[in-house]
Amino acid sequence: MVIKQSGDDTDDIRQLRASQCLKMSLSMVVEWKRCLPVALAALLIVGCVRGLPQGAPETVCDTMLPFHAGGTVLPENSVSPFTVETSSSVVGQGQTLRVSVSGVPAGLNFGGFMIQARNRNPPYQIVGQFSPSRDGTVKLMNCENSVNNSATHSNAGPKPQVSIDWQSPVDFLGQVVFNTTIAQSYNQFWVGVPSNPVQVVRRDVSAAVPLPTPNPPNNFNVNFASTRSPYVPPNYVAPNVLPASEDTFYDGCGQSKNCFGFPDGCVASKSCVSLTAVTVRGDIYEFELRSGKGTNAAYVAVGLSDDAKMGEDLSTECVPENGRVNVYTSYTSASPYSANRANVPQNTARLLNASLVDGVIYCKVQREPLTVVRGRSFDLRNGVYHLLVASGSSLKEASVGYHDIGRLPSANAINLAVVQDLSGSTQLLVRLHGAFMIAAWIGTTSLGIIFARYFKQTWVGSQTCGKDQWFAWHRMFMVTTWSLTVAAYIIIWVELKRAVWHAHSITGLITVILCFLQPIGALFRPGPNDKMRPYFNWGHWLGGNLAHILAIVAIFFSVKLPKAELPEWMDWILVGFVVFHVLVHLIFSIYLCINHWQVSGIASDRQQSQRINTFQMGDMTHHHQHAMRNGMSMERKMDAPYGGLRKGLLGVYSVVLALFAVVLILLVVLAPIEKVFG
Repeated sequence: MVIKQSGDDTDDIRQLRASQCLKMSLSMVVEWKRCLPVALAALLIVGCVRGLPQGAPETVCDTMLPFHAGGTVLPENSVSPFTVETSSSVVGQGQTLRVSVSGVPAGLNFGGFMIQARNRNPPYQIVGQFSPSRDGTVKLMNCENSVNNSATHSNAGPKPQVSIDWQSPVDFLGQVVFNTTIAQSYNQFWVGVPSNPVQVVRRDVSAAVPLPTPNPPNNFNVNFASTRSPYVPPNYVAPNVLPASEDTFYDGCGQSKNCFGFPDGCVASKSCVSLTAVTVRGDIYEFELRSGKGTNAAYVAVGLSDDAKMGEDLSTECVPENGRVNVYTSYTSASPYSANRANVPQNTARLLNASLVDGVIYCKVQREPLTVVRGRSFDLRNGVYHLLVASGSSLKEASVGYHDIGRLPSANAINLAVVQDLSGSTQLLVRLHGAFMIAAWIGTTSLGIIFARYFKQTWVGSQTCGKDQWFAWHRMFMVTTWSLTVAAYIIIWVELKRAVWHAHSITGLITVILCFLQPIGALFRPGPNDKMRPYFNWGHWLGGNLAHILAIVAIFFSVKLPKAELPEWMDWILVGFVVFHVLVHLIFSIYLCINHWQVSGIASDRQQSQRINTFQMGDMTHHHQHAMRNGMSMERKMDAPYGGLRKGLLGVYSVVLALFAVVLILLVVLAPIEKVFG
């Protein structure tokens, strides 16, 4: 059934409904006005401390920038009233430290936060892992396809402090900074609040217990590292930043205390990589030690030595461990080299002061005037000793690692109470060793190989001392190589007085052995027609070329040795030599192939002519062999084709080779070259 209404009835109904709606609207307005103060008060109370209620999303892992009000709320650019502090300024690989976020003054509340540990240097990647908090106030995040490497709040309630444990990575060395975003309210937050730097050092034996690592919620096995630095707002001033002051460590050097460091002469320029200072007041002997900034030093040490060599020395070591710098006394042994603390009294040295700031180790140690170690007395009152400063980037169990950052003994043995200017011991023998080896294996060996391989058919008929020119030059260059190599090997043994095993020494020793055997094998060279002559030729060729290659590799390895003090860009000069040497060999080899084809063609033509002019009957074998020998003999009596080009290329090669050798020798003799040219 359909009911139709007239127009008048419809108008009455509409007026009635409009009247009811107006009354309801007025009633809602009145109620809203009554509730408005209460609602605003509640919002203000909650808004004072609230951030995102369940922590920062992983979409802001890169910037750590809150997206409040659609990104219209910008971070504060004033100094943050909150600080980020760590329980230690140094931590070993795989070890754990505690990070705390709190307000200044104490009790100042905040609501939200986000924290990451980032490499202080490019590429600024996130490193390490956080562990879950016991009170449940921390929520872990997975950023950059890694696990638990960031943390945020689990609730936005007010909190005066948050503490969380962080484990350093086992494959990272260097400084990290804990970068933090802290929200005091929804509209007031600070981004990029940093901690003081924390130094991660190498640990050969780690005592840390690994944190649990659940599987990351992604389906990719690729770990993309961040390539942008932590976000810092414009005009941001980090808290607790003190103006740089003049280095006071050098005050009194040469006047009231003995100072010594490396590289040699660094005390005068105040630019030491590592150094020590010794102050004597009566029977009080104070040693100050400091490592260089940016060296990633795991320890710095000073030794008292009778002979300026490593071995049988009394060593004082300053080592950062578990948030503090400890001092140890060791006794070094020469063969094999090691710094041993076993059976060495540790109560003869007392730590007076120590610090680790920006990776720089500093300690001040007081030593007893007399120390007896394994029956040997170190008498600081009456004895004279070389100071030996060393620093390295690794530690061993109950010992320090190799001094790969550097070491330098003082030139003279001194009484520590006599204040004077100290210089480093001479590196003359080391420089001579390097210069001799470069002259031998870059210079004379390269030329000797060229003559033997490509100039047997050049200067034919010309002799020196009854020998063909190529052989005379080859022998002269190789005898020079042998003499320089043996002399260099003896020199370095006189300098070191012990075996030191690393890549340079191992490849160098193999080179010396091969070089020593080459002329001895040549004395037993079979005759030209002996059936053993081909075996000798191959063995002589293999031994010489293998020695040459290993020698060049050993020179490359020497660039990395701290004792050599060579610039890293020397590698590029060596690469240039290798490329030039190979290119010249390639050109000579092309000439050799062309000569071989032409000589083979001439011999074939003469053989054909011999057949035409001999009888058609009988045994032709003897005549054939005689003709071949005669043809080849005639070829040997004249220079091979393109002799002028070969001689010209030899001249160019000799001049360029001499330039390479001179430049490399100067780098070795004048090392460190940066000091010579300022």
